[in-house]
Amino acid sequence: MPQNKKLKGNHENSEPGGEGWPWSKAAQNLAPSLASPQWSPGPLGRAISIGSRLDAEASQSDRSELVPNAKTKLYHRRWIMLFLFSAVSASNSFMWLQYGIISNIFMRFYDIDSLAIDWLSMIYLLTYVPLILPVLWLLDNRGIRDVVLVGAAFNCIGAWIKIGSADPNMFPVTFFGQFVCSVATVFVLGIPSYLASVWFGEKEVSTACSIGVLGNQLGIAIGFLVPPILVPNVEDIDELAHHIQVMFYITAGVATLLFILVVFVFQERPELPPTQAQATARSIPPEQYSYTASILRLLRNRAFILLIITYGLNVGCFYAVGTLLNRMIIEHYPGEEVNAGRIGLTIVIAGMVGSLICGIWLDKTKTYKQTTLAVYFMSLVGMIVYAATLSLGYLWVVFITAGALGFFMTGYLPLGFEFAVELTYPESEGTSSGLLNCSAQVFGIIFTICQGKIIDRFGTLAGNIFLCVFLLIGTIMTGLIKSDLRRQKANQLVEEAAARRKLGEDYGATALICKAQTPPSQA
Repeated sequence: MPQNKKLKGNHENSEPGGEGWPWSKAAQNLAPSLASPQWSPGPLGRAISIGSRLDAEASQSDRSELVPNAKTKLYHRRWIMLFLFSAVSASNSFMWLQYGIISNIFMRFYDIDSLAIDWLSMIYLLTYVPLILPVLWLLDNRGIRDVVLVGAAFNCIGAWIKIGSADPNMFPVTFFGQFVCSVATVFVLGIPSYLASVWFGEKEVSTACSIGVLGNQLGIAIGFLVPPILVPNVEDIDELAHHIQVMFYITAGVATLLFILVVFVFQERPELPPTQAQATARSIPPEQYSYTASILRLLRNRAFILLIITYGLNVGCFYAVGTLLNRMIIEHYPGEEVNAGRIGLTIVIAGMVGSLICGIWLDKTKTYKQTTLAVYFMSLVGMIVYAATLSLGYLWVVFITAGALGFFMTGYLPLGFEFAVELTYPESEGTSSGLLNCSAQVFGIIFTICQGKIIDRFGTLAGNIFLCVFLLIGTIMTGLIKSDLRRQKANQLVEEAAARRKLGEDYGATALICKAQTPPSQA
């Protein structure tokens, strides 16, 4: 499959010189998509075997073949790219919940049942599943700028379509507008880890990913808070239609502004890579990369498959809680639509804090599995406490328990992304994130429908216990994931090589580039 050279590195400056070097089993396990006789470091010089270097790391018997130390640089504009993307993601996620959090109002306005309202949220989940693989192919072939641009365009178009649906007879129009917005989600939901790896340094990549996820969570928070304020539960249908139209106009205006900013501001990637791992990933020649083969390698990665399932279980539970929150609160606290939105806001704000703390913690400790397992277990505990206290009759207790649940459950989102990147390096970060999100959408649909039916028949406690069971299963499966931090290993290999060069012990890179030259003596 022909690849876009802009995405895979500067291959025009690379030379195919040098003999091929055999790849060891250890090297292939660390970087399966690089398992070829040699790789081209672009502007750094001659082709160099990375496989023999990785074998040296495994056996410690041959320290001579070293990965070259590429020039890296961090650009200040990386923060502009991150916050602009986060704003687009926030705009899109706001529209996911603008119906569900005031579901009783829209049910009366459009004269529809609760399942129809739930589908206005679940369409986001359903659309993702069939479209994610084509979007991942587009990400690999066209790059992050085109993908974010298309996502912002769909988001803008869907928002303007909804403006024409502020009428009791226009439910099909509002559903179509929501469907168009749901297509935008496919283009933006899996971007944070990819953008963080392309633009940010090793010591800030997890924090950057967390901020990217925060954008989505911020939109959800606004979606919990603003609709109950903009659309009060008034009896007059004409007045209600006016309030709904005002909300739709505001969202359309914001989406349009963000689309214009993406067109003129958002960039593909920095001129120089931010890390040695990113330099290595850029250096893969396009003829050695296959999108289909990459997907198949990921699906053969047992640790990643376990993470796909556990991530789907956790995030699917969050989607169900977010979609059905209004129904759960109104059942126990009638007339508290505004407080239902505030509780949702509490869940997400606490989750944003949790996401940021987890990202900073990962950058400092690199304890991916331990942190993921701990947060997953606390999500289970939070869900149990929330389920047990929801019906006590004290709203302030619900605020506290919902906040604790949100801190861990939504705080888990960037952990899953970053752990996936570690387990699957050097595969595309967008591909691994996309597969995680696909799992989350599938489980989200299943959990939302099932919990909704259980709530209707047996009450909210039974519905929340249903989610607790699957969070318990996910916690156990998370403990079974093997922690194979491939990206960290790749960065460490290059750093060790650079350190040995400074000490005069670097025999490998010089030997491979200038084969006739003897290794330098010890200092």
